[in-house]
Amino acid sequence: MDTKKVAFYTLGCKLNFSETSTIARSFKDEGFNRVEFSETADIYVINTCSVTENADKRFKTIVKQAQKTNEEAFVIAVGCYAQLKPEELAAVDGVDLVLGATEKFKITDYLNDLSKNDHGEIHSCEIKEADFYVGSYSIGDRTRAFLKVQDGCDYKCTYCTIPLARGISRSDTLTNVLQNAKEISERDIKEIVLTGVNIGDYGKGEFGNKKHEHTFFELVQALDKVEGIERLRISSIEPNLLKNETIDFVAGSKAFVPHFHIPLQSGSNELLKLMRRRYMKELYVDRVARIKKAMPHACIGVDVIVGFPGETDELFLETYNFLNELNISYLHVFTYSERENTVAAKMNGVVPKNVRSKRSKMLRGLSVKKRRAFYESQLGSIRNVLFEGENKEGYIQGFTENYVKVKAPWHPDLVNTIQEVELTKIDKDGLVRFDFIKEAVIQ
Repeated sequence: MDTKKVAFYTLGCKLNFSETSTIARSFKDEGFNRVEFSETADIYVINTCSVTENADKRFKTIVKQAQKTNEEAFVIAVGCYAQLKPEELAAVDGVDLVLGATEKFKITDYLNDLSKNDHGEIHSCEIKEADFYVGSYSIGDRTRAFLKVQDGCDYKCTYCTIPLARGISRSDTLTNVLQNAKEISERDIKEIVLTGVNIGDYGKGEFGNKKHEHTFFELVQALDKVEGIERLRISSIEPNLLKNETIDFVAGSKAFVPHFHIPLQSGSNELLKLMRRRYMKELYVDRVARIKKAMPHACIGVDVIVGFPGETDELFLETYNFLNELNISYLHVFTYSERENTVAAKMNGVVPKNVRSKRSKMLRGLSVKKRRAFYESQLGSIRNVLFEGENKEGYIQGFTENYVKVKAPWHPDLVNTIQEVELTKIDKDGLVRFDFIKEAVIQ
């Protein structure tokens, strides 16, 4: 009997990548052979995202791509969009099976019959039933691993569908996280990125238990002791949950790197209240100042939403000026898009789409300027670079511990190694060139 082949496509966040890897391992355990998405497979699994309008649209394109490669293949949709709008996905031509938030981790249980269906079959729970935790981590895809430590969210931000797609906040046990980290370290993976929906809320148990068994700070302390991990990176953490003790610990840690990604969403307190965020901009200023005092060379990334209902020209400029003056390193800019079943979708003061687009461009321009200024501030410094595995037009790329992206002429011996370098100049493409500190880096 031929070994069945399965291919995966992941849309969205680091958390989705870690879960795709876990789902892929369950296929491997059942005797499937994993192939690239561009190759012919018997089953194509698409892990969906619902954060932006674009992710919704891209899904149909990816299904078409799978069908073009093998029109007889069985196509499965999982992930956030599959939980929120299973009927919509099931109706897409070529989709055979749609699995919701709890079902995606039992995916191989649904593979008794791989015949093509006229209409996608749906197995999707009520989101309140998504009250158990499945640990995940990604390996084999990259130089770094994404380690999931938490899922779901108890926050009620008015623009967000994630609580509807992923359920309540719940966490992995500390024992489990440490075991997963140990498994990753044994595979010669140099960097672990902690991921989740709201990782600063780490410690809440299963079944809606609001009590924290452990805190995020305790998680950080415990992971720092795991042997064999060169780097640990905190992916994205809410400003109100990033405590002084964590910042100070990272500043003194050998494993945790000086890089924080902290969602802001708006530099206007008026809009932060409409968004139901759990802080005002003054707290954000305080967090940035605390990080920079403890680690002047730290990289700080910011999430920001433009075009939220009620965002007048004045309020947008308030955000722009706030970010311009803030000592941050880059922005992730999200253009607001209306999501069904959210409070914001019914709000007054809708911003026209062309205005949203214009504001988005302005902030993306500011991000380029901020990143350039941060890179310039790092020239002349000595940093450690973890090199990635891809040959990009004759160059190898990598990141310093504080997230400066560098490039060097391609050499396979550099892949997945950490090298000490001096940052020397910024190339035309915005990446940084360097000199090796030690002569015999490449044998």
